[in-house]
Amino acid sequence: MTSAVWIIDDDRSIRWVLEKALAHEGIAHRSFENAAHALARLAHETPSVVVSDIRMPGTSGLALMQELRERLPATPVIIMTAYSDLESAVSAFQGGAFEYLPKPFDVDHAVALVRRAIDESQRPAASPGEEEAAPEILGQAPSMQEVFRAIGRLAQSQATVLITGESGTGKELVARALHRHSPRAGKAFIAINTAAIPRDLLESELFGHERGAFTGAQAMRRGRFEQAEGGTLFLDEIGDMPAELQTRLLRVLSDGHFYRVGGHTPLAANVRVIAATHQDLEARVRERLFRDDLYHRLNVIRLRLPALRERREDIPVLARHFLARSARDLNVEGKRLTEAAMRFLAARDWPGNVRQLENVCHWLSVMAPGQVVDVNDLPPEVRADAAAPAGDGAQDWRRALEREVAARLARGESGIAESLTRDFEKALISQALQHTAGRRIEAAGLLGIGRNTLTRKVQDLEIDPPAD
Repeated sequence: MTSAVWIIDDDRSIRWVLEKALAHEGIAHRSFENAAHALARLAHETPSVVVSDIRMPGTSGLALMQELRERLPATPVIIMTAYSDLESAVSAFQGGAFEYLPKPFDVDHAVALVRRAIDESQRPAASPGEEEAAPEILGQAPSMQEVFRAIGRLAQSQATVLITGESGTGKELVARALHRHSPRAGKAFIAINTAAIPRDLLESELFGHERGAFTGAQAMRRGRFEQAEGGTLFLDEIGDMPAELQTRLLRVLSDGHFYRVGGHTPLAANVRVIAATHQDLEARVRERLFRDDLYHRLNVIRLRLPALRERREDIPVLARHFLARSARDLNVEGKRLTEAAMRFLAARDWPGNVRQLENVCHWLSVMAPGQVVDVNDLPPEVRADAAAPAGDGAQDWRRALEREVAARLARGESGIAESLTRDFEKALISQALQHTAGRRIEAAGLLGIGRNTLTRKVQDLEIDPPAD
């Protein structure tokens, strides 16, 4: 037999408050004054959710939770305590608590938490290994399928590849995939971010140096070109490479030889170069910040990675993949997003792209209070970004509208189309009347509607005439 919610607390007043609140919401419940009575009842009933005090005479709430984790691992446990300290919270979460509820608590908040825990208990468990086989690069969007096809076509090619795309779109992942599927897969893949290394050190990092080449060079050092011999060298953020090093890189790409810093013997470079940048290289060439001849040497085959906002249909599968991977890496129970939270994330623009989404999912794996993640559990900056006005551009109002729709859906509102249509028409007509100083015939003409239609909508929408 299964009952809904078990309340375990030695404080009768706490039990009474929760009983009344749950009864008002139509949630079945049972109360116990200590953990021993609750454990004895397990022989006859299985709770869907347990709400327990942390400190009670006899068996503590934490000990009870450990017992429940062994006997009923899928049952969410909410731990209550009047001791709102770090140690109690950490102990509760380390023990596998669904949520930590400090006393005194808001009754509505407690009931909402219980409802979320009930939803969690009713979700089917993910089958073992369900996410294990997920590939490193995910994407169902047509733009990503084009990238996958390009990787396949380039599998046997030795051509230099230039990968472009905004920061966080996965340029290094694509470079690794190109290497992994190439004849050079058995050799090294060496990556270097040319923007992250000081200008004075970058030449030595790329080409190595001879002993005594400069102060502190006490031994010969092989550079990245030599380390990648027979394999692939990935030059990330190539657009930031200093001009003098652009000249040296061009020489290597042109004749296949280079010199270590301070060296006099040419060394052959049997390396496939894959470069990447988030910058507009054509613009940098026009601004004389990047060599035109080097650009054409690198731009043999170009792969453009789409921004995450251009492939919104991939956000749910990426989010689920990142949450599952974070759970495995952190050895914690996996989190799941509600439909509202998923819609909210899918409506965002993600300026940091896939990397930003991955970081958010990692944050949720550590910080989200329960196993089921709702909109209010998302990082504050993510929710704040959604409420912030969009940047410049012709698509701003559409993006703002998308965010508003997502926010209303996340709040569970209905009648959204009617409400937003009314707001939209009111804004159109109000602005047109302001523009024409209240002349309705002229405003109707500009909007492309009849004068009678405009007059009726002014009345229906309660639009105030423009001030003189």
